[in-house]
Amino acid sequence: MSRWLALLPLLVLVAMGGLFGLYALNRNPQVQPEAMVGKPVPNLTLPTLAEGQPLPLREAAAEGPMLVNFFASWCAPCEIEHPVLMEMKQDKVRLVGVAYKDAPQNTQAFLTRLGDPFSEILVDRDGRAGIEFGVTGVPETYVVGRDGTILAKHTGPLTIEAARRLAAQAR
Repeated sequence: MSRWLALLPLLVLVAMGGLFGLYALNRNPQVQPEAMVGKPVPNLTLPTLAEGQPLPLREAAAEGPMLVNFFASWCAPCEIEHPVLMEMKQDKVRLVGVAYKDAPQNTQAFLTRLGDPFSEILVDRDGRAGIEFGVTGVPETYVVGRDGTILAKHTGPLTIEAARRLAAQAR
């Protein structure tokens, strides 16, 4: 019994070290999830999925408000949110999809299988656009106003409620 009492402080120290390792070392205090809200959309030109023609995002924003959705064929949560995106298309919400770090043929197969809710699909093969937007993981959706300002951001799969809230901000 006394041997267990002698080991107790060591066990507590190991447990505290484990908690520190799991939480603090995996958390970056510099990350600001909403850092781009209120700022202009990054000045990026990305190739379209269909023809590979370059499309400047700021020009796309000038055509009217839009939701920019970062997604990938390898992303399970993206597949979960896909029916919500299809419903948004039926509601005439303008969606621009950005295939994040994905092979174009995989993106095309994903959209063929689940349906294509996007008015434009852009390819961010190397993830540069994601870095410029501040993407922390897919799926992420941004509301971009007619003036090219990012109005809101949603991290994770969209729910019907979140989609309606974002769509209202885009109008």
